[in-house]
Amino acid sequence: MKTIHTNRLIHEASPYLLQHAHNPVDWYPWGEEALQKAKAEDKPILVSIGYAACHWCHVMERESFENEATAALMNQYFINIKIDREERPDLDHVYMDAVQAISGGGGWPLNVFLTPDCRPFYGGTYYPPVRAFNRMSWTELLHAIHDMFTQKRNEVEAQAENLVNHLATSNLLELQEDKDEVFNEDNLLAAADAILKHADTEWGGFGKAPKFPQTFIIQYLLRHYYFTGSEPAIRQALLSLDKMIFGGINDQLGGGFARYSTDAQWLAPHFEKMLYDNALLVSTISEAYQLTQQPHYAEAIRNTLAFVRRELTTPGGAFFSALDADSEGVEGKFYTWSKAEVDAILGDDSDLFCKIYDVSEKGNWDSTNILWQPRYEMPLSEEEKSTLARCREQLFAIREKRIRPLLDDKILLGWNALMITACCKVYSALGDVLFLQMATAAIQFLETKLQQGDEWLHSWKEGKTAHAAFLDDYAYLIQAYIHLQEVTGSQYYLLKAKALTTYVQQHFWDNEAGFFFFTPNHQSDVVVRKKDVYDGAMPSGNSVMAGNLHYLSIVFDEPEWLTQSLRMVQSMATAMVRYPTSFGVWAAAMQNMVYGINEIVITGAAASGELPELLQHFIPNKIVQLATEPPSDNVFSLLRGKEIKSEAAIYVCKNNTCLAPVITVPAALDLIGEL
Repeated sequence: MKTIHTNRLIHEASPYLLQHAHNPVDWYPWGEEALQKAKAEDKPILVSIGYAACHWCHVMERESFENEATAALMNQYFINIKIDREERPDLDHVYMDAVQAISGGGGWPLNVFLTPDCRPFYGGTYYPPVRAFNRMSWTELLHAIHDMFTQKRNEVEAQAENLVNHLATSNLLELQEDKDEVFNEDNLLAAADAILKHADTEWGGFGKAPKFPQTFIIQYLLRHYYFTGSEPAIRQALLSLDKMIFGGINDQLGGGFARYSTDAQWLAPHFEKMLYDNALLVSTISEAYQLTQQPHYAEAIRNTLAFVRRELTTPGGAFFSALDADSEGVEGKFYTWSKAEVDAILGDDSDLFCKIYDVSEKGNWDSTNILWQPRYEMPLSEEEKSTLARCREQLFAIREKRIRPLLDDKILLGWNALMITACCKVYSALGDVLFLQMATAAIQFLETKLQQGDEWLHSWKEGKTAHAAFLDDYAYLIQAYIHLQEVTGSQYYLLKAKALTTYVQQHFWDNEAGFFFFTPNHQSDVVVRKKDVYDGAMPSGNSVMAGNLHYLSIVFDEPEWLTQSLRMVQSMATAMVRYPTSFGVWAAAMQNMVYGINEIVITGAAASGELPELLQHFIPNKIVQLATEPPSDNVFSLLRGKEIKSEAAIYVCKNNTCLAPVITVPAALDLIGEL
């Protein structure tokens, strides 16, 4: 009979930690109890980091952490700590950087060995239960680390000291360029050229497999086309979106994008669906729709947000974090089909469906079939389109009866903010009030559950909040408030953005380096306060804050914020031009600085009636404010001196130059072209 174990993780809220609550490993959550025990017993700490939707985290748990003998070894030699990287991205950043410095690579599960005072000295990612994949087994590693710590302690301490020094040194970012040589169109053209050199012109995206969406790069190319008319830029941006939309990375039945594709063709995804990926993709596809008005972009947006409403939305309107890749212990089982299943369900319609969605007897992936549309450009009659829609509904209804992947039901502040921004951008593009309602319901939930005075909290689950918010949380939230103001005209949201920015300045800013720390100045449980600048799967908090500061400096006439923003982008200019695929949000911030911001103010009692028409248009470098009545104070610089009458008037200004007001949106768009 199998022994039933329970460890300290049973009291945690994180779904990932709860997955490990019955391991025979004596897991601790990160906290004083574990850290003090390590010091008291002078034992090394084993920190294992992952997340609920991580396939290889599940594999290592089954192979090693559920094994009685392996667990006994871990319990004997180490103080074992489990961390959910989504709950504690600050710790994940520090220890991921350490492992990358040690091995040159990273990923999850992340397994790091620390001295009793939390300094890393060795680490890696997945380790098999027996020697394989040109790497030692997990148990071999445990013995080796124990021997090293007990017999070569001086070397361990030296390695830990060197690693911490490396982490601190890599944190230093310095201003290097003369401003006049940075903010020019040549650098933006060079960045676009560098991006296109990495472009896969057949299958879309950039680089080789595995392929991630890299939405920031696509957005940059869309905006590059808007500013310069570059046909290669728009062609590669739209090709990339099309291949993903019709690929296996996109759930062809239920909507929603998986995290990345394991192949170059976007066929076989890593099946977990993350809230942030879907938010970033929806934001980008909305811009593509504004530029092109292509109906398949609108359809992809609606399908994705239908998935979000159906499977990732709480009763209170906030958004859950993710869906697992696995169901019944098998990756992708929920989403894949045999041809026999499809034939039995669809009957006479199966031939057409299988032809369009690449379903065959032998399968297109691991002896089964992932639904995708490699022939999406094939013309279809209206009758065929109707048949395919009916087929999708039939298969979806059957799929809903399957055992579902695990839902990671924690609410993360930053990820929710990204989805709020996405909903605002969708509302702008499509004009459907449903998406505006999604955004406003979510922000109300966050304000109610995650705000405590001036401070915000990082996560919420079933009434429990955890951890002070990090830079990314605040940066994304400020951005969301900016977008909420643009689609509603409510000045309340801009005032919230300003208050949050002031708080971030006080608690995260490093004036010497000119960047923001990831953690607030009152947090004490990290060995190094990191400053993240890379735009990876999610935008860096620093790049988003650079854009926020630029925007808000104009709205509130805060010249110090503008100087701060310019300095940040200036510091990143060389890296952005040379490696734009890693600094896409920085590159977009530079676009706004080079080409300038269009300041659009709509005044008059009827002003809100003009807003939806204006929002439909793609104007990436804009500020939009409404003034339906004379302002009670002078807090908003763009509203000063604007005459407010009953009828609407639209003012367009840029670089301290204003043109005479006009009364229609098309006339305002013409003015934007003149400035």
